[in-house]
Amino acid sequence: MAATQANPQLNFEIKPSAFSGQSQFLNYIGGQWVPAKSGKTFESRNPAEPSDVVGVFPASGPDEVNAAVAAAKKAYESWRLYPAPKRGEILFKAGQILVERKEQLAREMTREMGKVLAEARGDVQEVIDMTFYAAGEGRRMFGQTVPSELQNKFAMSVRVPLGVVGLITPWNFPMAIPSWKLMPALICGNTCVLKPASDTPLLSHRLVEILEEAGLPKGVVNVVYGSGREVGEPLMAHKDVCLISFTGSTDIGRRVNEACAPTFKRVSALTTPVT
Repeated sequence: MAATQANPQLNFEIKPSAFSGQSQFLNYIGGQWVPAKSGKTFESRNPAEPSDVVGVFPASGPDEVNAAVAAAKKAYESWRLYPAPKRGEILFKAGQILVERKEQLAREMTREMGKVLAEARGDVQEVIDMTFYAAGEGRRMFGQTVPSELQNKFAMSVRVPLGVVGLITPWNFPMAIPSWKLMPALICGNTCVLKPASDTPLLSHRLVEILEEAGLPKGVVNVVYGSGREVGEPLMAHKDVCLISFTGSTDIGRRVNEACAPTFKRVSALTTPVT
C-alpha cells in the first residue's frame, strides 16, 4: 500500500495510520496489547478505496472475552474505590487529548467508514463533549438524604457502581456511541469490556489509546475485536458481566435481551424502531 493516497472526491490526503504508521492492531486486555490466541485476523478497508487496508485486527473469540472480563473484574476492586473526582480528572485529561487530535481522528473516521469529513468532525466532537460532561459528573455524584418515618433513624442513599459492564457498539457512530457508553460507566466506577463493530474497529482503538494515555489504570477498559457470534455472544452470557449496553438492530437487540434474561443481567439497549 502506498504511503499516501489522494482521493479527489474527499479533497484531502488519506494517510494510513495518521498517528503512528501502525497497520497491525491488537486487543487491549488488562493493560496489554495482545493478539487473538487463534492467530486469526480480519481487515478493515476504506469503503471509498477498497484496496486501501486501514488496519488488520484480531478475530477474537471466547478465550479473549474471558481474559478481558477477568481483567476488568480484577481492576474493579481498586477502580471502584477511586474517589469520583479523581476518576473525573482522568477523563478530563482524555478530553483534552481528544481536543488536540480532533482533526486526525475525524480524517481517520472518514477513511475507515466513509462519513463525510464535516460529519466525522461532529462525531468526534460528541466524544469530546461526553468525556468532559462525564468528567464533571465526578463532582456531582450526589446521593439523597430523606426524612425517615421512624424515630431516631437517619435515611440516606449513595451511588455505587455495578461492576463489569459489556459494551457492544455499531459502525455508524464509531467513536460517539462507544463514548456514550464508556464515559458514564467509568465515572461511576465500573470497569468495561468493549466490543466494537467489525466494520469500524480503528476508532475504538484510538479511543482506548487515548484513555490509556490519560492515565486510566490497567484493566479498567478492555477492548476485544471480533464478530458478534464469537465475541458478542460470549460477552452477553458471561457470568461476571452484570450489564450489557447494546446499540444496533432490533433483531439483535431481542437476542441480547433473551441471552441476558435467564440470569437477570441488566440490559440497556437502543435499537432501530420496529416497522
